[in-house]
Amino acid sequence: MINFNKAEFTAAAGISAQLPLSDKPEVIFSGRSNVGKSSLINKLVNRKALARVSATPGKTATINFFDVDKFCLVDLPGYGYAKVSHSERDRWAELMEGYFAQDRNFCLVVQIVDMRHPPTQDDLNMIDFLYSNGFNFIIVLTKKDKLKKTAQKQSLLRINEILADYEGIELFPFSALNGEGTEEIREAICRYVEE
Repeated sequence: MINFNKAEFTAAAGISAQLPLSDKPEVIFSGRSNVGKSSLINKLVNRKALARVSATPGKTATINFFDVDKFCLVDLPGYGYAKVSHSERDRWAELMEGYFAQDRNFCLVVQIVDMRHPPTQDDLNMIDFLYSNGFNFIIVLTKKDKLKKTAQKQSLLRINEILADYEGIELFPFSALNGEGTEEIREAICRYVEE
């Protein structure tokens, strides 16, 4: 079993030249700005503020690395936030492309989508990139607690329809408020890390 409570920050990279060596299986968290990525990470590792929850969307501009027992948790900067300068966007693209182009120990990508809305074009581009490049990935649907039961069911059906072309995608509805879905996501991570 993996001890999720053993999590510590190890490095941050703002450009691809700063990326640390990849010596453990990497579990990567990817999603739009403001999708609840930090809250999800904090919940998974039982910490209040391992990943900082930013009041300003688009603020996390580095790829952050955390050592969690048997794997390395990689927190990618949120994408799709409009109010970012061109130079900042170029740096971000260089960083992301540099990261995914490296020969790293990619284990699993946790792609995060806001359950209240259909996946955005940016979400779909990312899912398409992961799928067509053969990455292992799961989709976590955040903000579940913001929807009533009936709306949750409808949302799940709609998202399943939108993603119907991608075979075998696992969806995990998640609530940062009451932790619903946390155990299932941990189990999925363990499954991939220990394979």
